[in-house]
Amino acid sequence: MEQHYFDNTTKAGTAAGTLLTIFANINSEDLVETGILAAVGAAVSFLVTILLKAMVKYFRK
Repeated sequence: MEQHYFDNTTKAGTAAGTLLTIFANINSEDLVETGILAAVGAAVSFLVTILLKAMVKYFRK
């Protein structure tokens, strides 16, 4: 019977290295732009949902 051994330190090291590389290459302007775009997207999604609910309610009468 063969035993499988998973080395968690390799996985953790790879994940940490990847995250550090990503964080090192991101500018603060990119983070601000991403935050603004996310907020606008969430607001538009919310408003469209409200509008569609109102339209469904109106046309079901």
